[in-house]
Parts: sequence; C-alpha cells; structure tokens
Amino acid sequence: MKRPYYIIFLILSVSVLSAQDVSLFQQLNGRYDYTAIGNTLNIQENGPTAPCNILTSSSAILNLNPDQSIIAAYLYWAGSGTGDFEVELNGIPISAERSFSDSLDPNRIFFAAFADVTEIVLNQGNIYYTISGFDIQSVIPPYCPSGTNFGGWAISVIYQDEDLPLNQLNIYDGLQSVPESLSITLDNLNVLDNEDAKIGFIAWEGDNALAVNEQLTINGNIISNPPLNPANNAFNGTNSFTGASDLYNMDIDVYNIQNNISIGDTSANITLTSGQDFVMINSIITVLNSQLPDATVVVNDYVIECNDQTIQVLYTVNNFNSTDSLPANTPIAFYADNVVVGQSETSNMLPIGGTESNSIFLTIPESLGESFKLLAIADDDGTMTGTITETNENNNSFSVNLELLLIPQPTLLADLSECNQGFETSTFNLYEAIDSLDVDENTITFYQSLNDLEIESNAVASPQFYTNIANPETIYARLEGEPCYEIFQFQLEVENCPPRIPEGFSPNNDNLNDHFNIQGLYNIFIDHELKIFNRYGDLIFQGDNENRWFGKINRGLNNNGNLVPVGTYYYILHFNDSNYQPYSGWVYVSY
Repeated sequence: MKRPYYIIFLILSVSVLSAQDVSLFQQLNGRYDYTAIGNTLNIQENGPTAPCNILTSSSAILNLNPDQSIIAAYLYWAGSGTGDFEVELNGIPISAERSFSDSLDPNRIFFAAFADVTEIVLNQGNIYYTISGFDIQSVIPPYCPSGTNFGGWAISVIYQDEDLPLNQLNIYDGLQSVPESLSITLDNLNVLDNEDAKIGFIAWEGDNALAVNEQLTINGNIISNPPLNPANNAFNGTNSFTGASDLYNMDIDVYNIQNNISIGDTSANITLTSGQDFVMINSIITVLNSQLPDATVVVNDYVIECNDQTIQVLYTVNNFNSTDSLPANTPIAFYADNVVVGQSETSNMLPIGGTESNSIFLTIPESLGESFKLLAIADDDGTMTGTITETNENNNSFSVNLELLLIPQPTLLADLSECNQGFETSTFNLYEAIDSLDVDENTITFYQSLNDLEIESNAVASPQFYTNIANPETIYARLEGEPCYEIFQFQLEVENCPPRIPEGFSPNNDNLNDHFNIQGLYNIFIDHELKIFNRYGDLIFQGDNENRWFGKINRGLNNNGNLVPVGTYYYILHFNDSNYQPYSGWVYVSY
C-alpha cells in the first residue's frame, strides 16, 4: 500500500550569487500532477557550423487525458538579449507579468519571462499551441560566435486527476545559471515516505554536444533518465514528457527521486554541475505525495465597547491549502502585543477546504494601553508552538491593529446655582448645564454617579425638575456619539438668596397673612435670630427657625403672650451667615 510523502514547506536557498534566485512561486495541494510542453526557436543546436539564425515562432501539442482537469497553466519564454516581453499564444497577445535576467558577462545578457495563460489553455484544451511574435533575430548575432544564441518557450500545465493520490505540488522560479556548480537546498522537509516523488526543470541554453562534468545530483546521488537524459548529460535539449530530443538549447525534464530521499529527512540538496555548458534554471516543480492539513485563521470582525477592556473577536479557521482534514480540537491562541489573552480550539474536524467560524471574548491588560496588535494563531498551544504537522507551517497567523475605546476624563462644565428652597435643596433644570454644547437633548442623559453612567443605570428621570440630594452635588452627563460616548461633569450648588421681608401683616386668624412671613428665611437661614422692638425700644419678641412671629409678645415686662397693639414695630434680623449682614427695618401690624 502506498504511504504518503509529507512535506511541511519548501524554501529554496542558493549557495551562489545570481540574478534572481529560484524561489517558491506557488504551492498547490490536491490530487494534482503536471505536464509540460514547449519548443525552441533555434533551427539546430548551437555549434561552430550552426547558422546564426533563429525563428520567431514555434509550436507544440498538448495531450491531456479526458479525466485530467486543467488547474493552472504557466508560460515561460526566454532568449538571448535584454528581452522581448510581448508575444502571442495562438494569436492572443501575451504580456510578461514577471521578468528575469542573467548574464555571462556585460556583453552576453539573457532574459526570461512569465505569464499566467490558464484561461487560454482552459478554453482551447488539447490542441497545438503556437508562440509567435517572439522576435530576437536582430539581437542574436553577437551571441552566435560563442554559441549562446537561443530562444524558446514552455508551458507547465497543472492538472487534477481523481485517480491520483493527494499531492503537494510546488512551483519555483527565477533565473540562475550554472557556471560550474549550483547548489539548491530544499529545507523543512518531513519525509514519511518517498514513493513516486519527482522533480522537474525548465532550463535554457543546454547543448547535447557539451557533456563535460554535467551532472544532476540529489543528496549526493546522481539522477538520470536514460536514454533521454543520461547521467553525464542532463541538459541536452529534451522533453521528458514527450520524449522529444530536438528542443535545441532548452530542456523540459522530469526525474523520479523516490530512491534519493529517505524517511526522516528534513532537507534535500540539489546540485547541478557543468564543466563547459552554460545552463540557466528558470523553473523547478516538485510533486510529492502529501496528506496534511493546513490551519489558517482570519479575524473577520471585532466588537469593542466603550470603556471596556474586554473585546469580542469573531474569527474563522480554514483548512484551504491542504491535502487532509484538520483535526477537531486544534488549538487557537490570541495574543495582544505578544501577551496571551485567550485560547480556544476548533469544535469539529474540518475537511479539505473546510471552515469553522466562532467568537471569543478577550480581556486586554490595562498595562498594554489603548492601542495594541492582536495576533491570532491557529495550531498554537499558547506558547507559539504547534501541535500538528501541516503543509505550510508559516501561514498560521493573522494580525490586526486595534484600539480600545477608553473614555477620557470627564469634561468640566460650568456649575449650576439655585436659591435655597429649604434645607439646602432646590429645583434645577439640568439641561441648562449643556446649553454651551449645542447638542440634541435626546442624546444626553444625567446620572448621580460615574458608575451609573458607565452601566447606564438609574438615570435622572426628570432632568428639568431635579432636586439635589447634597450641597454641593456632582452630576454626570453622558452624551451619545460615534464611536463612543462623551462624559461631562458639573456641580449643583444651593445658595442662600436674600429673603423678601414684608412691610406688614395681620394676625387675625383668617389664615391670610397671619404672621411676619419673611420669604426665603425659614429652613434656609436655619440659624437666624429675629428680634422685635416696640417704639420705645423694648424687646417684645425673640424668634428663630422654629419660632415665627404671629404678633404675640414673648419678651419683656409684658411677656404675657398677648397680641401687640396695632402699630409699627422695629425688627433686627441676624442671619448668622458670613455672607449676610443683619437686616433691620419697620413692620406694621394691623388687624
């Protein structure tokens, strides 16, 4: 029974300096494999007697089986000179999406170009493909004496076939030459089985006639594909897929490498040597049997409440770029500026391409301040350590910069002051405090404490007719707005206003003006003292907050509790308030 060949992620690193190092371009996971077609523009292999001439077009046929569905098609073309980046594929204009360059010396420069032609190949299918308008005829003469004149193209076609095992297909490209030796290291391998592993190349400028120390090795083992690609002449103008041997000065080769890697390997080294032939590697494709999940996470949204250290994060865990299901209970960790603030896990097994959405409440430490970076990592046990092996160990995280909606200090407003209506209380219209704000009264509410304001509890029911409960009393106003509310603060102060003293009264028990009714005095100036004198200067009455004058005598020789005669009497009112001097004057008593 075939066992899977697992790979976590492949990164190409090159031991020599070159123009554009070959590096990972795309990784595909599924029941995938590939084939490649292409052709040269050279009419024969370069050599001393070869004509200095080159074509502007050439063709190759694509032959996929009916059960092989096209997933992607990538066109590479290359040649001598600084570049022709506008060509046609079956009459359809193609512009280079990426370009590469390399050189032997300042006078011998070479180029390569790339374009995604998936849509064209999907629409046209199994037919002849012709590259035309590829014109470097005027460029090649200086290259001919050294045999470095060339032009050619290749299309790598990735396809899906349900009869295939689950594979990981990696596409690398760049443009690197092999002057004598070129080493490429495939890192981060996790080899559990090597069956049917293979590697393919698109290379330019190889000559069949030049086979000096020309070898391709994997982990120190020479690989070959005889008779098409002998061990001592790897780059010899061939196409391993079609068996063609007349692709002058280019190669489309594929090799089985299952016997050149071992179970337990964590890396593989590719070495290309050439003692005389100048060869440039443009693309490398590996096809490795792999059955692994690939956990990724995305923060879809978040809810941040005003003045709250706890936020709600809505997220989705995906298993997109995978060849196996993602297990249930895969851990997810959340970090705020590298501090773990929450952990979760998947609830269900996610199939290939599956997703699972959830949410979590995270409490952000006050020490981090208002702004922080939220980092979500799938397959993380809270120590930035994964628990499962994946196709790609480098795409597990998602970050977003967030800012808490912390409420600033309350804005101070002018205090409200009203006259004492008794026992240091009065009636206030709280809306008067916000007159300067020019806001809609419907957007503001008043509270007796900051805590009530924050939780929106016990709002003042009738702000226009509010009776204070302390003197002074602090009132908080909450103004609703976006993205958060504002807080205002002001004080209510009750002050003793000057009393209104009547000019007379009539103590005749008719319930009308029966006592010396000094308005704004009683229960306001609660420590006051009132003295009444007759016209001879004798004290006839002394009262206070509990004892009002109803015209009766309670002091002096005539202290008999009788009513005073009709007449004018002199009063002295001591407020016992540092803000007021004593009042004095005359009051008329009548019946």
